[in-house]
Amino acid sequence: MGPITTGERRKETLMGLGDDIKHNAESAKGSAKEGLGKATGNDEMVAEGKADKTKADAKKVGQDIKDAVTGE
Repeated sequence: MGPITTGERRKETLMGLGDDIKHNAESAKGSAKEGLGKATGNDEMVAEGKADKTKADAKKVGQDIKDAVTGE
């Protein structure tokens, strides 16, 4: 396999940006669910929201590690 071309690097960067947007949206959804759960006194919804945020944050960390390894 030859060296990575500029076009390939640009494509990988755009894919990473899409993942960042997706992970941030998942985190925001979790925050909203947590807030709604607190407002309505629904402890199960609060827990689900926290779990959604934690899952999204873990995905972000994984993406950051991948980007660091690949040099993006």
